[in-house]
Amino acid sequence: MKARIKHLAFVLGLLAVAATTGARAQSPSPDPKNWSSILDKAKGQTVYWYAWGGSQPLNDYIAWVGATMKTRYGVSVVEVKLADTAEAVTRVLAEKTAGRDEGGAVDLVWINGPNFASMKEKHLLFGPFAEALPNFRFVDVESKPILRSDFTIPTEGFEAPWNLAQIVFYGDGAALFPPPRSAAALLDWAKAHPGRFAYPDPSNFLGATFLKQVLIELAPDPERLQKPVTDADFDAVAAPLFAYLDALRPYLWRQGRAYPANSAASRTLMADGEIDLALSFNPAEASSAIARGELPSSVRSFVFDKGTIGNASFLAIPYNGAHKEGALLLCDFLLSPEAQLKKQDPAGYGGFTVLAMRKLDEVDRARFEALPRGIATLSTEELGPVLPEPHPSWMTRIVATWQRRYEAR
Repeated sequence: MKARIKHLAFVLGLLAVAATTGARAQSPSPDPKNWSSILDKAKGQTVYWYAWGGSQPLNDYIAWVGATMKTRYGVSVVEVKLADTAEAVTRVLAEKTAGRDEGGAVDLVWINGPNFASMKEKHLLFGPFAEALPNFRFVDVESKPILRSDFTIPTEGFEAPWNLAQIVFYGDGAALFPPPRSAAALLDWAKAHPGRFAYPDPSNFLGATFLKQVLIELAPDPERLQKPVTDADFDAVAAPLFAYLDALRPYLWRQGRAYPANSAASRTLMADGEIDLALSFNPAEASSAIARGELPSSVRSFVFDKGTIGNASFLAIPYNGAHKEGALLLCDFLLSPEAQLKKQDPAGYGGFTVLAMRKLDEVDRARFEALPRGIATLSTEELGPVLPEPHPSWMTRIVATWQRRYEAR
């Protein structure tokens, strides 16, 4: 974890340099509104897509996307698997400070939250482009405002949404009936079943989101979390969170002396019988794992009664990407009904679509309706309220504080 803290400090240092050397992005070139030109120039390009690589079903989905893009459009897709999106941000920043304003290594990046906020502020993103994509007309922006806002930061067309996520908990065994439906109830459950719950290391986005979930529930004024954190109020606002984590830690898997690296590691712990309760940012994760034979069919999902954090996954193109036409075409394909349908199939990744069913034709609507929901996937009604992400500065601050408090113990 110390290496991750040093890495974050390095990124922030590069951002400071970029603030003095960077220039605001010019009008988009190539022009995404000239789609015939995009299609023509994309042929033969290789798009290096930097994406979180911690989910094999997701990696399999990206491989399918790549094969389809090659056959249909003559565009090759290379997934560059990341453990931390900051790795891609660091690379773009390093190229900027070195004056490499064209021919950059990163063509497309799966990005959210603090990383997007930093790159947008320093004008390191190509765009705006998202709403000029032909398939953006299918996106459900009217009913889902989070598709135009990333951790409270307006996307303004510099990101294209491609997946919806919401925190769910899942578990197995008699101990989960009834399941704990609040942070307070989860603490009581953990005390009654010591060692049977684990949340991921907060250096991973899922672990960080668990901290935010608890923070929203326990904060004296949750609305304060929608604004940037300040030194004046951090301790008071975050105090209930860390008091909670102090109380929870002795009852975690391995008494909180170790944490699973990510959702896949948590799923493995459950499959191996080491824990009974885990969480995911993919509401269909448990169903997909059951379909692949990785979890028993008795596993079920649940959420907290007052709601859980939800957000959209976004794609951004760095200002100096070498293959912008191919990246634009890839973003557009990922918004197609075909690609969104494939992604939502619970037998594969199971990620929820960003498209509005009312905007699709009758054939595509029928295809989505025919998809099985999955034995452990909650309905939209059962998922309940979607809680908004806090401002990205809160995530950065609580994760750094968590690391200082717990990593050396």
